[in-house]
Amino acid sequence: MAKKKAFALRMNEDMMKAIEKWASDEFRSTNGQIEWMLMQSLKDAKREPKKKEE
Repeated sequence: MAKKKAFALRMNEDMMKAIEKWASDEFRSTNGQIEWMLMQSLKDAKREPKKKEE
């Protein structure tokens, strides 16, 4: 499993509430939802991280 790096993220309160609602609707944590959203954006831009061979 890939290492995870913690960092602070500041965002608009309304945006955060919308993400929390979406996460709840999808049965994900808020953090998991944000990670999923970012990965979808990376895939759409064809910039997803390369998988390391084990």
